[in-house]
Amino acid sequence: MKTSVSLFAAAALLQLPVAAFAQMPPRLGETVVTANRTPQPLSQLVADVSVLDRDQIERAGAVGVVDLLARLPGMEISRNGGVGNNASLFIRGAETRFTAVYIDGVRVDSQSTGGANWESIPLSQIDRIEVLRGPAAAVYGSDAIGGVIQLFTRRGEGGVSPKVGIGFGSHGLRRAEVGVSGTAGEGNVFDYSIGATHEESKGYNIQPWDKRNVTRTAQYSADGFTSPDRDGYRTDAANVKLGYQITPNQRVEATVLYNEQQAQYDTSKFVARPPTSYPNDIGYQRLRTAGLAWNAKWNAIYSTRVQVTDSVSNYETQPSYYRTETHLRGYLFQNEFRFGANLFTATLERREDDLTNPPVSLSSKLLKRDRSQDALGLGYSFVQGPHSLQLHARRDDDSEFGGKTTGSAAYGFAVTPQWRLTASVGSAFRAPTLYQRFSEYGVDSLSPETSRNAEVGLRYADGGTVAGIVAYRNRVNNLITYDSTARGCASLFGCYRNVARAEYEGITLSASQNFGDVTLRGSMDFQDPRDLDTGNLLARRAKKHASFGADWRVAGWTLGAEVQTSGFRYDDAANKRRLGGYTLLNLTASTQITPQWSLLARIDNVGDKDYTLARGYATGGRTGYIGVKWTPL
Repeated sequence: MKTSVSLFAAAALLQLPVAAFAQMPPRLGETVVTANRTPQPLSQLVADVSVLDRDQIERAGAVGVVDLLARLPGMEISRNGGVGNNASLFIRGAETRFTAVYIDGVRVDSQSTGGANWESIPLSQIDRIEVLRGPAAAVYGSDAIGGVIQLFTRRGEGGVSPKVGIGFGSHGLRRAEVGVSGTAGEGNVFDYSIGATHEESKGYNIQPWDKRNVTRTAQYSADGFTSPDRDGYRTDAANVKLGYQITPNQRVEATVLYNEQQAQYDTSKFVARPPTSYPNDIGYQRLRTAGLAWNAKWNAIYSTRVQVTDSVSNYETQPSYYRTETHLRGYLFQNEFRFGANLFTATLERREDDLTNPPVSLSSKLLKRDRSQDALGLGYSFVQGPHSLQLHARRDDDSEFGGKTTGSAAYGFAVTPQWRLTASVGSAFRAPTLYQRFSEYGVDSLSPETSRNAEVGLRYADGGTVAGIVAYRNRVNNLITYDSTARGCASLFGCYRNVARAEYEGITLSASQNFGDVTLRGSMDFQDPRDLDTGNLLARRAKKHASFGADWRVAGWTLGAEVQTSGFRYDDAANKRRLGGYTLLNLTASTQITPQWSLLARIDNVGDKDYTLARGYATGGRTGYIGVKWTPL
């Protein structure tokens, strides 16, 4: 651990009991599934996990998934403009492609860029989010070097429960949603949830004027001439989740989610003079996920889960044509054996990836490749008294580059009923994308990126007080980067190469405190994500960032305040272009107007702070949102 990081974090830890506390840690009685792929009480968990529930998601207003996740411990984002534009998410500083993402158990990924296309995931259809920080390849296979994020849509409960909502916000934002959920049949054996949302915004100029503007119809940025008009977006999303309880111990569930989105953006033009007019380029995103699962508990000892999943992620631009489509299929057979305090798991899994990149010019060629990975995973958990032990090992065999074995070991010890120590080590890997290997910039001999992680934690929980500290170090080898000077591929402009090494290390502090009708919560991160070969900080990641918040329930209202703060970052790997730090204040207010009608109001960036998450791209400034929802009893 670097000295500056350690000393600063130690000083902050001394202030933890009196800090104004971001995101509240999960309740200790809560059950999560992401850490080990099996339901487990949080009190027995060794991993570093955060949970966002339905109420927290709804109070976020009309923002993107990454905006909400950025308020959690250990999370940072980068985005080229506003909602709908290209976004990256860093868990503990790790690359965005190092996070394995699932929606209702369906894997979402891009075999072009690597990682999920976050801008295509509709927050409006999400009911719960679980975030696991730290490698989990021994459970999930390729990609989970930095962590795992699972998003869940709503499950029907109780009687028929329809809902209708509308909302309006800054930049011409309009939003409408409808849905119905509930149960049916004798004994409520059938449950259903159906929802749809339409959202559109006139947007704002995501590449703003600078001092070198040259005409009223075009502006000059460091990357060329761009249009000064507003860049809006439109999205339509829907989901269906159906469940049937065959017997008290057997359940089948089917889920489908669809999102179609178009977002305007400016393409820089390198010309001697700015054009007289600029048509906007438009990025089209389409995401579809589908899954069918059967859970069965055969007796007190043996349980199984069988699941088939399918997802398609499509990105296309017009009129500057580009198109890429990733199709993933997954097959899972999970077995659980419980013997008292012992749980054994055995998992067979198959993943099939398919990438299609049509030619964009006469000189380019169609890229259409596929591959598969077959895996066997074994796990063991032991929970008794103050002890929690979790062991995992997994073997993945890739049809392209061969096999990869990963493992993890984690141990927790309750020193007292309030204090708990945890420690874990684990290895992980990310297979090269099909684009990195077989495109004109690809090299088919690329090796998987690999990592080794170690972390320790200390947690305290007593009544309304919850606090924790986690220290980690994750070292990645064979890091794949694009080298413009490299040769050995079809392109004259460079190739992908396994030439870099990176290290993500840091300390995360989080806490929450209840004082009757007031809840304080917060987190602070001190990290040092570096390129080990150059010694430079990794691009677009700050060494220090934090989030603090408070909720006050008074006179039928819930009033909230959030503060997000981040230190400076560099926009480039060479650490030449500095992005300034920022501090934002967000305010929320919600109330139940009548038993059927609820109101939400939110103001983000109250101080109208001018800041950027990526060079040349503006953020939205002060924004407001107000929405009402009708949900009859």
